[in-house]
Amino acid sequence: MYWWGPIVLIGTFVLMEFSAWAMHKYVMHGFMWRFHKDHHVPEEGVFERNDIFFLIYAIPSWLCIMLGIMNQAYVPVWIGFGIAAYGFAYFLFHDVYIHRRLKFLRDINRPFFMAIRKAHKVHHKHRGKEHGECFGMLIVPLKYYKEAKRSYRMKHKRT
Repeated sequence: MYWWGPIVLIGTFVLMEFSAWAMHKYVMHGFMWRFHKDHHVPEEGVFERNDIFFLIYAIPSWLCIMLGIMNQAYVPVWIGFGIAAYGFAYFLFHDVYIHRRLKFLRDINRPFFMAIRKAHKVHHKHRGKEHGECFGMLIVPLKYYKEAKRSYRMKHKRT
């Protein structure tokens, strides 16, 4: 049994946050802004042109898993599963929780989740591709976490 597989998966998941941050800042808010723009300036419909970006991660994930299995090279398989796990987390946090594209996981009022929503709100206050901030998904500036923690304590303070 390959005991290191889950370590590779978790490592890939963590690295994906930094990859996604860079992709968001330099590609989505850069030369591929025309695909990302409808995410900042909502248009009618269930899907957005922005949804095309899932392919940028889904294709390498699928290729790592498929080619790794075909060649009995299991490091790429675990990398592919790490990318897929990040994609699933992205879907749950970003599309379901933050943007409420589906109606479950709506009101989780814990400091970590509140900080993520706040940072994303700050990111979306800029309608254009310039002057953006808070490009990550799971790692947010500490000030938002501290603010959320204070707010949470105030709401749940025992009297």
